[in-house]
Amino acid sequence: MTPPTSRTIPEPPRARIAPTRIETHGVVRVDDYYWLRERDNPEVTAYLEAENEHTRAVMAPTEALQETLFAEIKGRIKQTDMSVPYREGDYTYYTRYEDGREYPIYCRRPIESPHPSPRPSEQVLLDVNLVAEGHDFCQVSGRQVSPDQCLLAYATDLEGRRVHTIRITDLTTGKTLGDELTGVTSNLVWANDSRTLFYTRQDPATLRWCRVYRHRLGASQTDDILVYEELDETFNCEVGNSRSKRYLLIASYQTVSTEYRYLDADEPDGSFTVFLARARDHEYHLDHYRDRFYIRTNRDARNFKLMEAADGQLDPDAWVELIPHREDVLLGRFELFTDYLVVQERRGGLIHLRVRPWVGEGAHDIAFDEPTYDAYLSTNREADTQVLRFGYESLTTPVSTYDYDMVTRTRTLRKREEVLGDFDPSRYRAERLTATSPDGESIPISLVFRVGTARDGTTPLLLYGYGAYGISIDATFNSARLSLLDRGFVFAIAHVRGGQELGRRWYDDGRLANKPNTFSDFIACADHLVAERFTNPARLFVMGGSAGGMLVGAVINMRPDLFAGAVADVPFVDVVTTMLDDSIPLTTGEYDEWGNPHERAAFDDILAYSPYDNVEAKDYPSLLVLAGLHDSQVQYWEPAKWVAKLRAVKTDTNRLLLKTSMDAGHGGVSGRYRQYRETALQYAFLLAEAGLA
Repeated sequence: MTPPTSRTIPEPPRARIAPTRIETHGVVRVDDYYWLRERDNPEVTAYLEAENEHTRAVMAPTEALQETLFAEIKGRIKQTDMSVPYREGDYTYYTRYEDGREYPIYCRRPIESPHPSPRPSEQVLLDVNLVAEGHDFCQVSGRQVSPDQCLLAYATDLEGRRVHTIRITDLTTGKTLGDELTGVTSNLVWANDSRTLFYTRQDPATLRWCRVYRHRLGASQTDDILVYEELDETFNCEVGNSRSKRYLLIASYQTVSTEYRYLDADEPDGSFTVFLARARDHEYHLDHYRDRFYIRTNRDARNFKLMEAADGQLDPDAWVELIPHREDVLLGRFELFTDYLVVQERRGGLIHLRVRPWVGEGAHDIAFDEPTYDAYLSTNREADTQVLRFGYESLTTPVSTYDYDMVTRTRTLRKREEVLGDFDPSRYRAERLTATSPDGESIPISLVFRVGTARDGTTPLLLYGYGAYGISIDATFNSARLSLLDRGFVFAIAHVRGGQELGRRWYDDGRLANKPNTFSDFIACADHLVAERFTNPARLFVMGGSAGGMLVGAVINMRPDLFAGAVADVPFVDVVTTMLDDSIPLTTGEYDEWGNPHERAAFDDILAYSPYDNVEAKDYPSLLVLAGLHDSQVQYWEPAKWVAKLRAVKTDTNRLLLKTSMDAGHGGVSGRYRQYRETALQYAFLLAEAGLA
């Protein structure tokens, strides 16, 4: 499968074998590379750096191609750019980028008068480029302007492990206040007095979001008050506010259960009240507007329904149904306006935005006419308006921001992501296909290719998949992807079970004991694309990240003959060992996703597909594996151990590469230019394996 090269591939590093015996339920597993989890061991660092050097050496013949790809990717993106401003209070807020700078600049302007003279001046709220100076990694999250519009609170992560520090800027002076909250999450919200900040702290070991604190401006963090602690280790918690700004809300949640608490935002020293106590298999989302609560709930409604309740009415039997449950429609997010209710629904695998007036007839969908696309509610901070802002994109249509007049039913394109160069969407064609899984289920496939691409079974094709946590992978635009399409690749998405493309059933049929459906669905999609002559196994490549990396690992164990190569980004591959270790971040909160292997049935289920545990002495496709040393979600040692084991036992001579970002976390490197280079590396690997380098 590896194309011939005139250069000799250097000898890869071999991790030291140090067998560790692990016995569970009487089943003994021997892990030769368990020692790689010793993060502070110099031998571990040396091994990761040796793998990085090996990857650099193997990919050296593609360095010119990588530079070309980087230039193409960067060249399509408008480097000095600005988002569409949105209104909140007395200002419009927006984000802009400047050419040559890695990070965003967050700004605002006062609302213009009908005849402004001169135009209101820009105020820079936060220049992340300045925050990032001197750091290899920087991420700013959780930005919250206080209700009086005078303070900005924000959270910074300078390592990639999602452990943040909250700082507060006085927007009237531009100075940073002395308040500094360390070792916290990015979750924060202001009370209405603009002097009290609520924030969430995580468990220092597992990183589970489990404590909500109240902070007074000027006080020491050591004096902050713990207002809520989530003691159930399978739950996380976070704090926010309602649409009405009347209530602060604490949400406790896990895979199949939710519980909310609320507090008058004008009384931050008060106690939170439980809205509806948690119950197994009951999920609900709570919001409030004017004098009513709105509850999206799956109580007796697998695909969710929308209910309303008057203030103080906590008895669910007294709730009033606004939108009933429907077997073929998944009810998603909703937005509350003075005269309208807008809901995001999923029907037939596609998103629909439905507008419903509170009074009278006139409910309608916003029409979209492409065969596969993504649409979503955008930033709508003001409720007293007849204009809805939504986003739209597809495999051939760049990210587009629309304002939709809910009275006249007309839409205005406010911005479409500008793709520089000679991009013309008519040169590309998107289609939606259906494959049949072994159990008879129909699996949607979205794909895109350049018009004129041969459909004779010789074309290289990249198949992407995820299939976990109920996350649907919609058909979004990516200008970088044009570098593959223009070189003859087809790109496809397998909408496998484990997501929610076809409703909550689609998710339930791809988790716990049903997890193997995710893998069989993906293989069915690959087989279908071969049968329909879009590609052939010698030209078929797969890609997935995190839980999608698990998918990649599982399918190349099951059908290595079906794929020429794979890219696995921060892959979750050592599933059994990770889920047995409740000291690792995220483990306890994911028992309802994968199962709790401390129970024998779940242990057997997971062991049957865990990619690391099922590596065998056989031929495998070429493989590029990406990891982050500071990854808090998929620990770096999972991909490292997987590569070490594959290198020791596989019987082929195909490329096996591991690249660990030594200053990055789960989301990869920070900074847009560095991200472009990561993409260029992945594409160069695929093009080289396809013989197109």
